[in-house]
Amino acid sequence: MTIAITVTGLVFISLIAYMYFTYKKIKNTPEAETHSAIKELSDANFQAQVKNGVMLVDFWAAWCMPCKMMAPVLNETAEELGSTAKIGKLDVDSNRAASAKYGVRSIPTLILFKNGKEVNRFVGVKTKDFLLKEIKKVV
Repeated sequence: MTIAITVTGLVFISLIAYMYFTYKKIKNTPEAETHSAIKELSDANFQAQVKNGVMLVDFWAAWCMPCKMMAPVLNETAEELGSTAKIGKLDVDSNRAASAKYGVRSIPTLILFKNGKEVNRFVGVKTKDFLLKEIKKVV
């Protein structure tokens, strides 16, 4: 019985240490620079930006680790899309009206708009291939 407790205790301590160092590494991950083709959206310009054509909007926050993971994916997606569709980013902490209007409860939330209307929604981290496939369905 003493050995089982000791092994269990070691496993638990190892798990806690792993989680701590992983969190510390992720927390200190720098944000990727936003690609020049990605538009910075706000409550003020949101409707004007999404009303024409196809636009994928990333609802994100600076403190969100999955959002940091999505940034390079969105950069690569924007690079590959060219002028086929647009990508925009909306900081939910600074722009609460648009976030509330579209019922964004979890981030990252990516909403695909066509001519101002929501056509699809994705929550969580997605791959570039997934995003490109979903955008091409709408274009």
